[in-house]
Amino acid sequence: MRSAALLLVVLGLTPALTTPAAAADQQWIQPLLDREIVGDVLPLAEVQKFCEERVPVMKSYPSADAWQAEADRLRAAVLEKIVFRGQAAAWRDAATKVEWLDAIAGGPGYRIKKFRYEALPGLWIPGLLYEPEKLAGKVPAILNVNGHSPEGKAYVPKQMRCINQAKRGMLAMNVEWLGMGQLRAAGYTHYTMNQIDLCGASGLAPFYLCMKRALDILTSLENADPERIAVTGLSGGGWQTITISSLDTRVKLSTPVAGYSSFRTRARYVSDLGDSEQTPNDLATLVDYTHLTAMMAPRPTLLVKNAKDNCCFASPHALPPLLEAAAPIFKLFGREEALRWHVNDDPGTHNYEIDNRQAFYRMLRDFFYAGQEFDAKEIPSEGEVKTAEQLEIPIPADNETFNTLARALSESLPRGGELPADKQAAAAWQQEKREDLKRIVHAKDYTVYAIGSKPEAKDAVTAVSWRLQMGGEWTVPAVEFTPKDATSTVILVADGGRKSAAANTAKLLDAGCRVLAIDPFYFGESKISQRDFLYALLVAGVGERPLGLQASQVAAVARWAEGKYAQGPVALVALGPRSCTYALVAAALEPKAIGKLEVHNPLGSLKEIIEQNGSVNEKPELFCFGLLESFDIRQMAALVAPRTLMVAGPSERAKAELSALSDWYRLVGGTVEIGP
Repeated sequence: MRSAALLLVVLGLTPALTTPAAAADQQWIQPLLDREIVGDVLPLAEVQKFCEERVPVMKSYPSADAWQAEADRLRAAVLEKIVFRGQAAAWRDAATKVEWLDAIAGGPGYRIKKFRYEALPGLWIPGLLYEPEKLAGKVPAILNVNGHSPEGKAYVPKQMRCINQAKRGMLAMNVEWLGMGQLRAAGYTHYTMNQIDLCGASGLAPFYLCMKRALDILTSLENADPERIAVTGLSGGGWQTITISSLDTRVKLSTPVAGYSSFRTRARYVSDLGDSEQTPNDLATLVDYTHLTAMMAPRPTLLVKNAKDNCCFASPHALPPLLEAAAPIFKLFGREEALRWHVNDDPGTHNYEIDNRQAFYRMLRDFFYAGQEFDAKEIPSEGEVKTAEQLEIPIPADNETFNTLARALSESLPRGGELPADKQAAAAWQQEKREDLKRIVHAKDYTVYAIGSKPEAKDAVTAVSWRLQMGGEWTVPAVEFTPKDATSTVILVADGGRKSAAANTAKLLDAGCRVLAIDPFYFGESKISQRDFLYALLVAGVGERPLGLQASQVAAVARWAEGKYAQGPVALVALGPRSCTYALVAAALEPKAIGKLEVHNPLGSLKEIIEQNGSVNEKPELFCFGLLESFDIRQMAALVAPRTLMVAGPSERAKAELSALSDWYRLVGGTVEIGP
């Protein structure tokens, strides 16, 4: 085995090489790293195509019975495989708890009852029930859900429709939404729900359970008519509306307002890319939102869109695919009139103002009050709108959040993370865990087709720019620097992209290494030019994983380079905690073409993401669903053995975690080197 000193020389960690390279070298290297290879259009186009092609298409069905069987199957599959994965299944089975509090005067003919309920154990949601003072028999009951309005349940248009429902003799429930109103706090930021995903449980479940428990309470009210239960909401409330309505058949009428579009539409219209809950892991492996719309049949459904929506889901592009998918299904049931749509032109922007509210009232008139006298014009009630303080409901100071839920889940993770104590068992463990890791990150075996530029040379170093095409899906930009008499090859990746790695490139060239500086998915020149992290969410939504794509691309480059240069396995050098993580995965999954791994400033544990309350909009690949359930940094690093693992600039935690592998590496015949 080579000495530690020799390994340090090869990988550029000797003290002599930690000083800056000659300025002249970097002055030549930097422009070559900066030079455009793929541009900013191609990465966006490739991720759009990649996602769009994976979205399931709505099929035709010969009869209502055939569709009903399919709808029932899809409904059960989405609930089991998407909404209630992992620990979320236990949350589903918890009893619905509600605490009724005081009531306040509403306006003429109704009062407002305050309550709170548990969406899941320890997570309390504030709610309001607008209740007519004179109730007799069974009456319609409406669940009014919030959108992305910071005012939450105090949002004036929401109050106005609840007031109007109560004045017409209906039960109107107004519940708070996670991240809004009283729950507008860091722990409820929607992009932190993916911390729960990292632990192998569904981050979507708290959102769904907020709606389901509210519906449990609403349908249990003495005067609620089970045949006249409706849900409506704007924006994120529109998303909630179609989600609960399609998956819970207790809902008999649904009016989502400017809340969703097809995943195919979203791939092309960046305005429609949704938050974490709207794009949960793997949903589009089962259904598109076109299917969810069709699953409403034959129940009355009003799709409301805005003609000039300044947020999302504008009617010209969002509405037609939904109607095209759902209309034939409603026709199978002979209920064409139950599928309706309304396009708002005044003001036409993102709203649930009076025109849209009156469209909803007409829907209630036609389907809940058919044959009865019912005026669909809004009853003026502006003077009855309450302040947020008047509507405030006490909730526990230690209320659960996405972050506290993830912290609790992560405590016992990863499961089965102990390393075997003998060499034979270690080999079997590595083989099994390598397959587990490949499955979790959804790794691909890409073959590279390379297109190179005309070589350029200076001071016995030749440079070539490469477009490395993979599987007809991705193009990875790379710059190759080859010094005279190079005897080894290093693949270099960095959190800041290849442009940030000029100094490291120079050091490796000085050490006699050929350098391939590449930008895998989402980094450097491969970064998506518009709403990048939302496309990363969409990648996971269609059943793939950004982390797996990055690792698969790096591994493919390693195999290509090993074959092209015929100098044996390549070394992989990663700069920054994010690149170190996908480099660990790549090295773990490619034991032949990657011969050494050097990581600079790696994470010490995936739990740091949760401890720091990280969010998916900052580092989307690190929230790979279920990764922490089976692997932490230490377990992934163990899969690199018996090859050499070198660590530079580690935090104290990373130093402790990776140093603890030294004995195990020696057991299997490898080396861990911890540098400064």
